[in-house]
Amino acid sequence: MIRVMLVDDQLLLRTGFRMVLSAQPDIEVVAEASNGAEALEVLAETEVDVVLMDVRMPTMDGVEATARIDGPKVLILTTFDLDEYAFAAVKAGAAGFLLKDVPPADLVAAIHAVHAGDAAMAPSTLRRLLDRFARHLPAGDAAAVRELTPREQEVLLMVARGLANQEIAGQLDVAEATVKTHLGRILAKLGLRDRAQVVVYAYEAGLIVPSNRPKV
Repeated sequence: MIRVMLVDDQLLLRTGFRMVLSAQPDIEVVAEASNGAEALEVLAETEVDVVLMDVRMPTMDGVEATARIDGPKVLILTTFDLDEYAFAAVKAGAAGFLLKDVPPADLVAAIHAVHAGDAAMAPSTLRRLLDRFARHLPAGDAAAVRELTPREQEVLLMVARGLANQEIAGQLDVAEATVKTHLGRILAKLGLRDRAQVVVYAYEAGLIVPSNRPKV
């Protein structure tokens, strides 16, 4: 069973998510909280695998709470307009983010994905988020990329552009397992947690330039 915690200050949303998830044979909602501070208190006493975390909440928001969570995977909830805090949350360690109006099937798939150690958002969605807030991205240092092999650098760029492992394997004419191995080495060498942070790193380091970033 995948143990899920719901963190949102809106009871109605928590109730809706609980109904959807309770219908799944391998997912159990084991805890709820109405803000980040409360979530941390509950997590100290409850075994949780995946936290479904709202962004805007009183007392402590989802970004600060995510940065303090060690162990459970965190899925950030954001508005349809792509809340600017979602970018900070991914940097803080979130495995990805979902829109609050996510279809039930996509919500369940996302929970399974992060529980398995993968990113939960569609890469194209993450790219749109980064494109929108490109003006606020700090200048990054790509020096660490020199520690990667040429093939690892190639895989890094493909991941950053939103290609799935299967697509990368097809373009490089290698097995999908080989791509996973390269990605694992990239994460280890760059000190990144998951696929989502690979994309963030590539944007911050200037390896991928958002379409609306002002030219210098």
